[in-house]
Amino acid sequence: MSNVRVLFKSNYSMIGKLRVFNSIIREKVPFEPLNPPYVGMYVCGPTVYSDVHLGNVRTFLSFDVINRYLRFLGYKVRYVRNITDVGHLLDSGEDKISKKAKLEKKEPMEVVQRYANDFHQVMRTFNALDPDIEPSATGHLLEQIQMIETLLEQGFAYESNGSVYFDVGKYNEAHHYGILSGRKTDELLSQSRELDGQDDKRSPLDFALWKKAAPEHIMRWPTRWSDGFPGWHLECSVMSSKYLGNTFDIHGGGMDLKFPHHECEIAQCQAANGESQAKYWLHTNMLTVNGQKMSKSLDNSFLPWQLITGNHKLLDQGYSPMTIRFFMLQSHYASTLDFSNDALKAANKGYLKLINGLRILKNLTYPGDTSESLNEKQVTQIEKMCDNCYHAMNDDFNTALTIGHIFNLLKKVNSLYTGQLSFEEIGEEIFKKMKSTILTFTEDVLGLTIESNLSGENMLNLVLQEYKMAKDAKDYDKVDLLRARLKDQGIAVKDMKSGVGWAYEE
Repeated sequence: MSNVRVLFKSNYSMIGKLRVFNSIIREKVPFEPLNPPYVGMYVCGPTVYSDVHLGNVRTFLSFDVINRYLRFLGYKVRYVRNITDVGHLLDSGEDKISKKAKLEKKEPMEVVQRYANDFHQVMRTFNALDPDIEPSATGHLLEQIQMIETLLEQGFAYESNGSVYFDVGKYNEAHHYGILSGRKTDELLSQSRELDGQDDKRSPLDFALWKKAAPEHIMRWPTRWSDGFPGWHLECSVMSSKYLGNTFDIHGGGMDLKFPHHECEIAQCQAANGESQAKYWLHTNMLTVNGQKMSKSLDNSFLPWQLITGNHKLLDQGYSPMTIRFFMLQSHYASTLDFSNDALKAANKGYLKLINGLRILKNLTYPGDTSESLNEKQVTQIEKMCDNCYHAMNDDFNTALTIGHIFNLLKKVNSLYTGQLSFEEIGEEIFKKMKSTILTFTEDVLGLTIESNLSGENMLNLVLQEYKMAKDAKDYDKVDLLRARLKDQGIAVKDMKSGVGWAYEE
């Protein structure tokens, strides 16, 4: 982070307090870490048996921004995001990774490695920061077995035919299974379905802590109960408590994980540790396509690379990674996000407008010999716009509002660039504050960068020099020709009193 960007860091506490929507109490509340300035955040990561889907990408980009903003505020964040490489079961009781390995005739860990690598590449493509710790389920089998032993000893679990199940009925005697999702036990029982292995359970609501492996099951480990594998929910309870403590600050994930995954995590941790798992629960919302739920059955889902290349029947064109990131951040993380060609094209136009402003801003410097003649109205407006960026992010990480305030500031930047607003009117301090705020919130907090080719930009500058010489020579045929050719490449030439500039066509 440059020196410009830290000039106003001491003002954070003066511009409101961060508030977050806590899913477990269904209210927006002040964010007060358990042990400031330290913040522990656990986010449920991908199950690596297939390509990461856009719903995952939306969730991880949302928590990337949350991670970035917390660090920006000065918190020392430990961000843990797991890799599920065993135990994510289908309704049939078969492990998703084992099934994929059989279909592809590979070792399960080959499947895991391939899709974990792909996942990391997608995250880098969208400029997401790496988590501080990325543990895997198979790397924490001993800890999972130990938690099962603890739950058995305390009477919250039971063994049945080589499998071990969590006893929801026993848990409900002292606690509330359904506290996060708001579901009631009677309703859950009436909605339960008969699945494989159901006869082993005392109640349809009980869930697997350890599953005895069928003879054909590939992924299996020996325990005193059976050769088997852990249930899906167990890994997150174990890894979150190992790296963040029994109770930590933030647990996040997609809203589809509220039930049963997060509900089961809460029950396991409360039963084993006697403490609440997380103080704040944050959930991202679902994706839709043209107003319909995104799903394979409707044939309206697409993968990140299809969105980038445009290689899908529902897309007219491809969109750059930063355009997609910008599009996702235009909606609050807890709101439904609808994909459509029109929405993506509008986002592309908005992103181009943003980077045009950033490029201009980065080339603007305050003139050293300028005598200030402050316009208090302009100064007050810019200060308020800067503060509004903090207010928006402090309102449950409202990226959509933040982007709107950044655009308001960029209008002032453009006015400086064209000469409609003078440096003398705003003064050096406010100019630096405006520049710091825009760059910090755009690049450091929202993670939006300028996508450009440096060699191409150097070539563009040469063409613009030729354009200027043709204009000075009044060779208007050549001027028109160069302008038209640049327009074909998405570049708009800007004739100004101060010289010749350019911007991406919006």
